[in-house]
Amino acid sequence: MEKELKVVTQAINSDRELFYAYQSNIAMAFVDACANAKRKSNKKYLNSNDIHLAANEAAINFLNLLIKESAK
Repeated sequence: MEKELKVVTQAINSDRELFYAYQSNIAMAFVDACANAKRKSNKKYLNSNDIHLAANEAAINFLNLLIKESAK
């Protein structure tokens, strides 16, 4: 698995468009998770704990999408 991860990280590092695609997907996972947390809490602003929870949700969502895509 170390070899495969190296191939993926080298591809991301050497291809600016692929890097941007990963960047955009990670960013949108965070944006979506924050919006979801804000909607659930009915707060105008999220506190640091809310953001922490949203960041973990975003990471889980991103990884689930990545796993789903690589399973195809």
